[in-house]
Amino acid sequence: TAPAQAAVPRLVLDTNVVLDCLHFRDAAALPLWQALVTGRCRCLVDDYALAELRRVLAYPEFELDAGAQAEIWQQYRRITEWVEVAGFQRKLPRCRDPDDQPFLVLAAASGASLLVSKDRALLEMNRRNLGFAVVTPVEACRRLGLEAESPAPD
Repeated sequence: TAPAQAAVPRLVLDTNVVLDCLHFRDAAALPLWQALVTGRCRCLVDDYALAELRRVLAYPEFELDAGAQAEIWQQYRRITEWVEVAGFQRKLPRCRDPDDQPFLVLAAASGASLLVSKDRALLEMNRRNLGFAVVTPVEACRRLGLEAESPAPD
């Protein structure tokens, strides 16, 4: 019989959640990261999500030198699965922040069950019929049955 790969939850993480996991080490997001690293969940990305993370890591307020930026990007890339979204045709409701629309497309095109974000414009989309839920990291952990981990060492 084939392995039960379909049972593994498929997630899309908004850039703010990736930063919470890998830069800020936010206790609310770390159980998600642990689930991704251990293969309990799958994290799906496309070119837009990867490019946005690379761009945001360079923001001066994060005070990350080129080496630290590259390390965070590589940590993320190691646990993600790239998805082609170019041919995706399904019409989706418009997010009021156009920069967030590609994350809705990625979640829909990849068959994700959850789009995890702290962005209000995306979270408001949860009222729409998307085929996936838009949830905060805390809600994602609750839905996935993930326990809070002890903080990751620096």
